[in-house]
Amino acid sequence: MPDEPLLTVQSLTVGYGGSTALNGVSLSIYPEELLSVIGANGAGKTSLIRSIAGVVRPLDGEIRWRGMNIAGFPPWEICELGIAQVPEGRELFRNLSVEENLLIGGSLKRARARRSGNMQQVYGLFPRLLERRLQAAGTLSGGEQQMLAIGRAIMAEPELIMLDEPSIGLSPSLTRAMFDIVKMLHAKKTTIMLVEQNVADSLSIGDRGYVLENGHVVLEGTGAALLTNQDVRRAYLGL
Repeated sequence: MPDEPLLTVQSLTVGYGGSTALNGVSLSIYPEELLSVIGANGAGKTSLIRSIAGVVRPLDGEIRWRGMNIAGFPPWEICELGIAQVPEGRELFRNLSVEENLLIGGSLKRARARRSGNMQQVYGLFPRLLERRLQAAGTLSGGEQQMLAIGRAIMAEPELIMLDEPSIGLSPSLTRAMFDIVKMLHAKKTTIMLVEQNVADSLSIGDRGYVLENGHVVLEGTGAALLTNQDVRRAYLGL
């Protein structure tokens, strides 16, 4: 593992309307790492991703990207730095075609000159999207929409992809396929932050992981160690 993290979150506090979603959260992710962040509903997982992506402005703390504090930067600047978010619920442009959604993902300055080649890469990863390229995004199946959301992120040539609950709403077979896609991206040396309620699958493919509870980090370690941790097994795996 490289000595210096790609991203460091330090003492991050996030709140909404008087309630605290994250309270002093600290974590790091290293280049080419697959980091799993697990926790129950309401633990603060989505708030963490939205803060890093610039969608939510933190109340306190730092978010350091390659040593630079980007807390409070607007989302478009964070995208240009090389951080892409695949949000929970996908948030596609439903009335636009598959190809139009991908072109929007590739419209950043950092990737615009290579949009054509990046689109061919996405179609190579997801042949189903090539078949559906002229179809409206809102008419795709749930699994196809998730492929498109990930493809749109790839179009931006990110150094870090943050995936927020990519398996939500998918059938067991599509969930397995989605985790295969995450593993494939990781094998291509993409740095990934995977936020999931699907604890066993997430930790089994993660290099390291953090457990969030009520806005706090309560455990951290390798994916394998957390998977065998008795507290994790009792709380999240029902064992």
